[in-house]
Amino acid sequence: MNNKVNNFILVLILLLASFLRLWKIDQNPVSLFGDEVDVGYQAYSILKTGKDYSGNAWPIHFQSLAEWRTPLYIYSAVPTIAIFGISTLGVRLPAAIFGILGVLAFYLLILEISNLKLAIIASFLLTVSPWHLQYSRAGFEVTLLLFLLLLGLYLFFKSLKEGKYLWISAACFALSPWVYSTAKFFTPLLLFFLLIVFRKEILKVSKKNLTFAFLAFVIFATPITVSTIYGGGTQRFGYISVFTDPTTEPEVGTARLRDARMRGEMGEGLNPTFLDRVIHNKFTFWGGNVIRNYLQSFSTDFLFIKGDSNPRHSIGIGEFYKIEAISLILGLVFFLTKFKDKKIKLLIIFWILAGVIPSAITRDGGNHATRLILILLPLIFLITYGIVEGSRFLKGNIKKIFLVAYFGIWFLEIGNYLHTYYVHYPWDSERWWHAGYKESIQTIKTIDIDYDKIIISMAGEPAWIFFAGFYEYPPDKWHYWYDLKRPDGPLKKINIEGFGDISYLDKFYFGSPNLKAGLYDLGKVIDNKTLYLAVAKEIGANLIMEPARTPPDLKLLKTVAYPSGEPAFYIFAKR
Repeated sequence: MNNKVNNFILVLILLLASFLRLWKIDQNPVSLFGDEVDVGYQAYSILKTGKDYSGNAWPIHFQSLAEWRTPLYIYSAVPTIAIFGISTLGVRLPAAIFGILGVLAFYLLILEISNLKLAIIASFLLTVSPWHLQYSRAGFEVTLLLFLLLLGLYLFFKSLKEGKYLWISAACFALSPWVYSTAKFFTPLLLFFLLIVFRKEILKVSKKNLTFAFLAFVIFATPITVSTIYGGGTQRFGYISVFTDPTTEPEVGTARLRDARMRGEMGEGLNPTFLDRVIHNKFTFWGGNVIRNYLQSFSTDFLFIKGDSNPRHSIGIGEFYKIEAISLILGLVFFLTKFKDKKIKLLIIFWILAGVIPSAITRDGGNHATRLILILLPLIFLITYGIVEGSRFLKGNIKKIFLVAYFGIWFLEIGNYLHTYYVHYPWDSERWWHAGYKESIQTIKTIDIDYDKIIISMAGEPAWIFFAGFYEYPPDKWHYWYDLKRPDGPLKKINIEGFGDISYLDKFYFGSPNLKAGLYDLGKVIDNKTLYLAVAKEIGANLIMEPARTPPDLKLLKTVAYPSGEPAFYIFAKR
């Protein structure tokens, strides 16, 4: 194929990638979930004040309500938040753009380390990948992470021929930990591997380009390293790590007790033997969990059947299409036996084996698609290699039958995925994407001038960030109410009869009443100048279907439904 045809095919792939990542991105997923709203409000706060919403100026790690967040995706969202506000487009558009650029970078990398046919097929497979599409259509950071890793690797291999690109490659690698915490572990391993395996090629690069690359890496890597070690960068890992699992001690104790009772010992206060301590201790417990997570990451259940069990991370199918299991097996066999470049072969193998480690050392890391997304790219490369080499291996009619059957099933699976995603997924996942909060909060914003007190229920999710983001509450005011240095702590608390101690800022209160008699108790705890946003489940009645069940002392101002039509929220005032 000539260059014009190649470029035309690449443009078609990128157009398809753009369409699949941008079409109805403001409607599906159905709403911004809590972490996305958090990203939006952090970017909004930076835009308006130069501080995160906790009051830290131009932070390297953003201090959120529940954790410290890596900064680069939030900063990348500032321009789109400035244009579209805290909305689905404002928060999700950067992820979609980086997803599209990731397809291009993947093409360039495979073309650099292999050949044109593999590059075209691999980039097309990434374009329609369920795993990549899921994360390109929501405000997740990992599409930016994959783009930086791909660009860094592409420019690294290009620099072995033309050294002038090496400093950009180093900057990309150094920026990857700014995006997502798994890179804080994986990127140093990858760089160490590249330095060892390609040391001869690297030493042929001019000293000038090596010096620039070293300086670029130090400049970009130092701030995030210092912040991770001395700031809040390790807080999240401390929470999710298998090494801090609070069940470790009781699990070990239970195992030792079970062994003692199997020996016939009864009663409490049993003393474990030396062998009990050797077999059952925190190190064997941790090791067992890490190995189990590691192996589960390569299971057919995760890769091809169910995927991640979290409906925000998957629509309930495998991370790859089922038919791709055949080409993955073929690709692994042919890659190990036929691929000629030994160093690239080592890179792909290392990438897969090391890419699982950051997820394996977390508590639910065996099927966590976000943390495991590092292995998506090398696995797609193997699937591509299996398709190409498998078609070469077969001959005549057998080859034709195989290719027709393979791609026929493959396109059927793609069609089924798109049907499920656009037709069934909005209803199946509506609660996981916290649907209803945006419409509820924005309705309150239009009528709150008539009320002295607005109480927002906490019976569902913690509602602070939904209020701050969808109300677009002025960040400078939020800084005051959230000031950690104040003796009364973030978001002051007050006791309200019927509610108990609830937090508040200005005239907005966050808490839930004790409705023993359901909806009929609500009129007893709010007055004429109070507005109450109720979660549907705490009311005990479907007022969309039966509005007449509203007690006479309450006025139902607004009902907010999920996409399925089920009630999500009600806004009440007292008559």
